[in-house]
Amino acid sequence: MILWLCLCWGFSPSAGQPDSELMARYLEEQLLADYSIVEQVARRVPRQAKFLQRLETRPRMSEFHVRSTIISRYAFTTVSCTMVNSGSEAREAVFEMQIPAAAFISNFTMSIGNKTYYGEVTGKEKKNSTDDKERHKKPPSPTEGRENGYETFKASVFIPRKMQARFALHYEELLQRRLGKYEYTVSIRPQQLVGRLRVEVNILENSGIVSLEVPPLRNSKQRGNGKAEGDVSPPPSTVIGHTKTLAKVTFNPSVVEQTRIARNGILGDFIIRYDVSRELSVGDVQILNGYFVHYFAPTDLPPLPKNVVFVLDSSASMVGTKLKQTKEALFTILQDLRPEDHFNIIGFSNRIKVWQQDRLVPVTPNNIRDAKKYIHNMSPTGGTNINGALQTGAKLLNDYIAQNDIDARSVSLIIFLTDGRPTVGETQSSKILSNTKDAIRDKFCLFTIGIGNDVDHKLLERMALENCGMTRLFQEDEDAASHLKGFYDEIGTPLLSDIRVDYPEDDVEQVTQNFFPNYFNGSEIIIAGKLINRTSDKLHVEVTASNSKKYILLKTDVAIDLLSRNDIRGVPGLEDGKGDNNYIERAWSYLTIKELLNSRLKSDDIEEKDKLMEKAKSMALAYNFVTPFTVLKMKEAGLHSEPPQEEFISPSTDGIGEKVQSLQGHKAPPGIRRGQEKQRIKISKTSVDGDPHFVIDFPSSKFSVCFNIDGEPGDILRLVSDHKESGVTVNGQLIGAPAPPNGHKKHRTYFSTITILSNKPERSYLEITPKRVILDDGERLVLSCGRSAVVRSRSLEVSISAYSNITVTIRDSISFVILIHHYKKPAPHQRNHLGFYISNSKGLSSVSHGLLGQFLNHEVKLLQESLNTSRQEVGQNQTEVLKANPTNTLKVKGRLVPVVWKQRRIYNGQQEVDCWFAKNNADKLIDGSYKDYLASHPFDTGT
Repeated sequence: MILWLCLCWGFSPSAGQPDSELMARYLEEQLLADYSIVEQVARRVPRQAKFLQRLETRPRMSEFHVRSTIISRYAFTTVSCTMVNSGSEAREAVFEMQIPAAAFISNFTMSIGNKTYYGEVTGKEKKNSTDDKERHKKPPSPTEGRENGYETFKASVFIPRKMQARFALHYEELLQRRLGKYEYTVSIRPQQLVGRLRVEVNILENSGIVSLEVPPLRNSKQRGNGKAEGDVSPPPSTVIGHTKTLAKVTFNPSVVEQTRIARNGILGDFIIRYDVSRELSVGDVQILNGYFVHYFAPTDLPPLPKNVVFVLDSSASMVGTKLKQTKEALFTILQDLRPEDHFNIIGFSNRIKVWQQDRLVPVTPNNIRDAKKYIHNMSPTGGTNINGALQTGAKLLNDYIAQNDIDARSVSLIIFLTDGRPTVGETQSSKILSNTKDAIRDKFCLFTIGIGNDVDHKLLERMALENCGMTRLFQEDEDAASHLKGFYDEIGTPLLSDIRVDYPEDDVEQVTQNFFPNYFNGSEIIIAGKLINRTSDKLHVEVTASNSKKYILLKTDVAIDLLSRNDIRGVPGLEDGKGDNNYIERAWSYLTIKELLNSRLKSDDIEEKDKLMEKAKSMALAYNFVTPFTVLKMKEAGLHSEPPQEEFISPSTDGIGEKVQSLQGHKAPPGIRRGQEKQRIKISKTSVDGDPHFVIDFPSSKFSVCFNIDGEPGDILRLVSDHKESGVTVNGQLIGAPAPPNGHKKHRTYFSTITILSNKPERSYLEITPKRVILDDGERLVLSCGRSAVVRSRSLEVSISAYSNITVTIRDSISFVILIHHYKKPAPHQRNHLGFYISNSKGLSSVSHGLLGQFLNHEVKLLQESLNTSRQEVGQNQTEVLKANPTNTLKVKGRLVPVVWKQRRIYNGQQEVDCWFAKNNADKLIDGSYKDYLASHPFDTGT
């Protein structure tokens, strides 16, 4: 899939844009700073000059950032890129990204100057218009825009002089297990050196992460085999860290390090491989919010015997390297056959040549030797009779199965390899497919391999799909021998056959494929579905399969617990996140759409194909996926509409956690149970919310303190004040509301606006209301609180979860979460308002102040007896005893503060907090008095 998005801009001046020589200075400073190459700088100057001169003809890329989160094999990836036109005239910028062919794009946004364009996934018409064909046309040959399992996304825009363009591409994929490892790959090919290049991948696997590795960068020619020679050490600047269930990998090369890898900016593929802990059981069943996904990949089983027929193209087009590499791969594959296996070889061109007529031979040293001789003597000649070769191979295998007392649990398969299209015999694809299916009759599987640019990849793909196999495509200039061997390794060790996974019919619905002819060592079987009865406390699972020695039946009851380990709210360090972003639900939708696409590809019935297309389109629209039946159309944000910019999915619940703040991916599109967002927030208790109620958490003392501030409407309270040190200030403005009937207050007050200011490393501010977020860091941006979005700059990130909350992260060390309280039908005493929670305060200094900030780096002590009597400090285990005492005392900075025991509800009432309550507007608890914390205006920093 090549997607071209073209927009043209008129010329307009823009103040405050980046200087035209930033890249030159940056490169120069980086080169001179690296003492190990100072002596080479003189030799590099001419090349550098040419490079900079070449940069003048195109916009330069100032930032390329990939951020990915993998939760239980499901990967959310966001690629953001900034391009700057420092020239004196408008220039074209091309954003190009290779993504896995199996991935679904979920969103794309562009900002050029002060204009924003956002992608909207819409259904594709049956007959595309001329314009649509131009912008979304299929490639004329299978390799244009496709590179061995990868597709190219392109967007082209014209950037006016002295301005910049920002791109954000989001895609999702379910990682497949091959050769015992999950492989996540990010293509790093920015086509130029980048001032700030960063890849960040976060992994959460509750089963436990094992065998995590980051091999060297891989170029295009090494793709396909899953392994590469010399996998020794990670790329330069790679940092790897992980616990039992969490892992974080970053790749952040400087310009000098990029230059050492590739001066043209094509660094290669950044790869992460890992596996999870597993055992022989029903597998890993994960349940969350009414959806389940079931991973089944048993290990330590004896392999099943194989009956395999190799069908190899020896037509004239195979001359040279292709046939040579095929022979090399087959020599190695023959050596890997086991003594209990049986095999045969067919070579085909316009003639069909069978090595051993009418039989399969056992694996013996003599038979292997003779087979190698036969392969060695194969010579390229003639045309390509695909139909005849497959008919011969199928008859050979069928006759062998029928006439011989073979092991009933053995696995039979055909491995078919070609580099071209049918030119001899039956050449019509539909007839070849029909003939092949009739010949195989579901008795064994067909695996197809295509080499080169001329192969009919659709024919090979459908043949494999219709006959329970898989297909692989390799380029001519790639190492075909290693690819072929790698593909054979995937299917060369069958461990189980006839695997069936069952769930009670009354408990589940819309379950994906649950019967599998074979399970190969190193792979994985994945099933997903929906729960019918969400109130049930368990799900019964049965797995039946055949092994070389026995028939296997595995049973278990999986507990359905809303607070189970599959809910990432309970994972240490992932305290926050988006409530509606159910990764299990999205994995189910991903698998279901893939199966609908495959079913349509296999169907010959026009009416059935249309029904399958409509089902796939409907689900793709619901989950915002770009598929063959949906397209991504770019729209310009209007004057009063805020686009869903850089939409994001977070792995946790509605925010950024303290310990692993970076574990987040991109946003689930609209329509996925928005109502649960507010129920799944878990962040620090230190907060101010409601009318307004303050809570201060003291983890080391194992208790909390709370107080109220009875302010006046219009008052602006300084919540956090650290402007001189960290550069951060947070102010909140109050709005009034009538007191509820029979209440003791004359009126209520709520926070209507939260203002966050930061002046390090550059000045920026946020003004947040229940309706909108205004971000100004030199460029003013208005975002709606009703649309989930993420906006990121060098030191500031703002993540909006629609109608739920806003997370603000400053320099990756300070995080605030602002809850949105929105009433559809408010009572007279209710107002839409905000709550403010401190998620991460590590970046704030020890002298930070404000109503909340003054307590972040100070502890309080609880005294055992009431005032005017002897006092003794309370140990942590004595706190419960004191709850019955109506009055106790806190010692705060030498001040004695009378307190009483209370309970408070936070997080929209979802969590109850026990706390010691200080009366009278926190008299003696806070430094000074309430009026000392009043700011003169929302942007008052107190300096």
